[in-house]
Amino acid sequence: MTILITILLYFCLLMVLSRWTAWRASSNETFFRGNRQSPWYMVAFGMIGASISGVTFVSVPGMVMKSDMTYLQTCLGFILGYFAVAFVLLPVYYRYNLTTIYSYLQGRLGTRSYKTGASFFLLSKMTGAAVRFYLVCMIIFQVMGDGSWGIGHAAQPQSPLAGHLTFFLIVVGMVMLIWLYTRRGGIKTLVWTDTLQTACMLLALLLIIYKVTGALGMSVGDAVNAIAQNEHSRMWVWNDWVSRQNFWKQFLSGIFIVIVMTGLDQDMMQKNLTCRSLRDAQKDMCTYGFAFVPVNLLFMALGVLLVVLAGRQGVVLPANGDELLPMYAATGQLGMAVQVLFALGIVAAAFSSADSALTALTTSFCVDICGRKDDERLRRRVHVGMAVAFVAFVLLFRVLNSTSVIDAVYILCSYTYGPLLGLFAFSLLTHKKTNDRYVPYIAVVSPVVCYLLDQTATALWGYRFGYELLMLNGLFTFLGLWLVGQRSAAPKN
Repeated sequence: MTILITILLYFCLLMVLSRWTAWRASSNETFFRGNRQSPWYMVAFGMIGASISGVTFVSVPGMVMKSDMTYLQTCLGFILGYFAVAFVLLPVYYRYNLTTIYSYLQGRLGTRSYKTGASFFLLSKMTGAAVRFYLVCMIIFQVMGDGSWGIGHAAQPQSPLAGHLTFFLIVVGMVMLIWLYTRRGGIKTLVWTDTLQTACMLLALLLIIYKVTGALGMSVGDAVNAIAQNEHSRMWVWNDWVSRQNFWKQFLSGIFIVIVMTGLDQDMMQKNLTCRSLRDAQKDMCTYGFAFVPVNLLFMALGVLLVVLAGRQGVVLPANGDELLPMYAATGQLGMAVQVLFALGIVAAAFSSADSALTALTTSFCVDICGRKDDERLRRRVHVGMAVAFVAFVLLFRVLNSTSVIDAVYILCSYTYGPLLGLFAFSLLTHKKTNDRYVPYIAVVSPVVCYLLDQTATALWGYRFGYELLMLNGLFTFLGLWLVGQRSAAPKN
């Protein structure tokens, strides 16, 4: 009941912001581009919450159980990735005054390339956003209706049928709330609601760390020393090339993850394209790029402190790292205040990720697939349709999920975002034209080849590809475009 009340109160705040930002008649220009009037500092602060999402809020603290604090290596790569997006991709997008970034491919490579890029974005974003949203819905389900964590939790597990119905109602209810406050203002509303969501998420994180430190009887200095001396504080892996935690694998993957999942992602770029000028957009990109490392460091520090607390209390750590923070925060073990803060944090992170995803999916489908960016009636219908599809994907992922959610997101990203990386790399780095009619086939074959290579390497040499699979996927797409390319050169954009 505590989490339900928290969600409803938080939603009321979002509706107030929504009404304020969209009190005038809302057009497609407002919904898609925010009339290009967003202050860059508001976009930058809001993007922290949009980039982190509910996955980071829950999964990153639990990652320390298996991979220590080595995720920091990936976060350092993120910084260079954000600079690449700011000074390589953003100038192109602003030069052509784009509503969706994939329309660049139409002028550079052709209509089929353009539709292929947009289609892969729709698949990638719907899948990735559903994975992230699934995690939050599962946490709410386990606290409100399932009672499966069991540390002082008195609720009785539901029957399978009742459990399925409860989860379905949670997903439908949450998505309906998101649709309600985004349906008029679209991206203009999200710039402001993301600011509130980021503030709530960071405040919740800091206060939860404070409460956990108090439960351990430590001062801030004692907590810092305890984290530094703990075996899970390891950050760097330099000499094990087979390990997925190797520094260069993680660092380089971090660069390309940002380039693809931010710079080539309509969802993440749509807010940046609402800034008044290219210079403002570059300032906001670099600002929140630097913020990524300290914020994720705080999440990992919280994970180490929770492991220490479990050890002192003699509590068995969960097999799944995603359950470490909920095991304490969601069940009331650290008090009612932490339970409320945890609910506020994950809901804020989930909403900031899912609301922008639905807006971007609606934008891309209307503009890229249908070619009707001025049709307001179509936009409203597509927005409803995307919400329904989103619910279906979340329910499907509940059936299929079998790994840590944050790993699942990046594994899916390696296969579905790879062709986008290859398409944009070929467009930006070469003068060459390609045979447009073959592009859809190349974009489908490349992920299949990557999957077969990964399975073969595992079977023959025991080598398992990590996040570097994204780079390999992009390379195969690039080579395929080159091989079917036309000899006549095109002016470089």
